[in-house]
Amino acid sequence: MKIYVLVKEVPDTYGDRKLDLETGLADRGAGDVVLDEITERALEVALSYADKNAGTEVVALSMSPESATASVRRALAIGAASAVHIVDEELRGADLTLTAEALAAAIRRGEPDLVITGNLSTDGSGGVIPAMLAEHLGFAQATALSAVEISDGQVTGTRTGDDGTQQVTAPLPAVISITEALPDARFPNFKGIMAAKKKPLEVLSLADLEVSADPALAPRSIMTTVSEKPPRAAGVKITDEGDAAAQLVEFLAQNRLV
Repeated sequence: MKIYVLVKEVPDTYGDRKLDLETGLADRGAGDVVLDEITERALEVALSYADKNAGTEVVALSMSPESATASVRRALAIGAASAVHIVDEELRGADLTLTAEALAAAIRRGEPDLVITGNLSTDGSGGVIPAMLAEHLGFAQATALSAVEISDGQVTGTRTGDDGTQQVTAPLPAVISITEALPDARFPNFKGIMAAKKKPLEVLSLADLEVSADPALAPRSIMTTVSEKPPRAAGVKITDEGDAAAQLVEFLAQNRLV
């Protein structure tokens, strides 16, 4: 079985994240960047299956700047057998539709049985890439899974909602996305880090994938303006002079909170 896992480099979750007010893009020079934790969890799902099933090939796939090579190599150090890195200056600021198109083209080349992603990234938080990939590829999909079981011909999982849980099954080939309910990824050891330097890492451009970023050929979303978040305004202070309860009820009613 061949499993593709989408991995993404993002600004450090524990650091300050800022937008470049000129480009409207995340300012990746403002702090540290890391491999997104949710994509590491997706990688762990694939590797846990590979540990128990000889012959399973796990491939890490990333669409990111050339500077993200170290993060892609981390996926190899964790345990992926090989990696595919889509690098193209025309993808700078790509919207979700172009992102899905490029990723799907790379996946199609590899002909995997299963694609595993996180349910949403910690920077863009779009949450629609898995479904868009399934549509592009013509694969079955099972999204937002809090438990996953992979077998030869299908993948089964549990989707947890506000009102309960739902058991879902999809035939392979399929695209699945997982939530943070799945286990943390294993930590790369020294042997894995050294081995990662020799593992195959294929770099592809849009031309290699026969994908065009020309907005005249397909609808794309375009950011027109960007501005800083306004400072937080001071809250309303209620002084109790015997009518605090009435003031509070009036405030809640005016703001449609009751």
